[in-house]
Amino acid sequence: MNAIVFLIQCPDQKGLVAGITSFFAERQFNILHCQQYTDTEVGQYFMRIKLEDEGIYSHQQLESEFSVFAQAIKLTWSVRYSETPYRVALLVTRASHCPYDLLLRELEGELSCDIPLIIGNHSDLETMAKQFNKPFYHLPITAETKQAQEQKIRQLLDEYAIDLVVMARYMQILSEQFVTDFAGRIINIHHGFLPAFQGAKPYHQAYERGVKIIGATAHYATAELDEGPIIEQGVQQVQHDNSPQDLVMIGKDIERIVLAKAVKAHIEHRIIINGRRTIVFAEGA
Repeated sequence: MNAIVFLIQCPDQKGLVAGITSFFAERQFNILHCQQYTDTEVGQYFMRIKLEDEGIYSHQQLESEFSVFAQAIKLTWSVRYSETPYRVALLVTRASHCPYDLLLRELEGELSCDIPLIIGNHSDLETMAKQFNKPFYHLPITAETKQAQEQKIRQLLDEYAIDLVVMARYMQILSEQFVTDFAGRIINIHHGFLPAFQGAKPYHQAYERGVKIIGATAHYATAELDEGPIIEQGVQQVQHDNSPQDLVMIGKDIERIVLAKAVKAHIEHRIIINGRRTIVFAEGA
């Protein structure tokens, strides 16, 4: 069954639920699910509404009519159609655990998306790409070639019509212009609760500090390094006798799960970015 998902936000006001649901009901749409949240601190309203797509309206007509409706009550909105899967590009370096996990989830249908290419600044994961029959583009980077390398990435993203870029342990800093141009369309995974243990060997730093929990954070990339809106986080308790190698292995497992959850939420159109925060609607609807 095909579905249509609208994400809506606006200043809170009376009659929003009745007005929005009536708009779709009057056009004979079957509402499959409706989730909402009101941030009373700032008076902002958020909704995710999922409709059955029976071909009653063309997508163009639906968007045109909803746009007129939205302007009247000052709604900000976006829409996604399930018949058109997200196209996701993976940026990788040498670590395989996150990209391998995403590729496996795509293969087994856990992620309803297409991953048509992998881009790496090292060639280490080319064999992994071949395992999944994915094109692999090796684009080395130095301080002198950074701008040209990013331009090649842009060309590939355009060529493959990419909707979402996932930094699957891509250990490079994207330029401010790049993340600005792709705002809300780049997901990064970070080892730990931001901004703790930045830099090299984070799990060794954690070991030296004697931490009792370790974790990972998935967030949207912004010009402010590791300060983008957080999508998903995970933690696990550790013990004093866990070695740095133990922490690395535990950390990898958390990173896999957290990144997969973040990507899944994005491709299911369950996230609204609101300033530095995200509204992430519950899975399963």
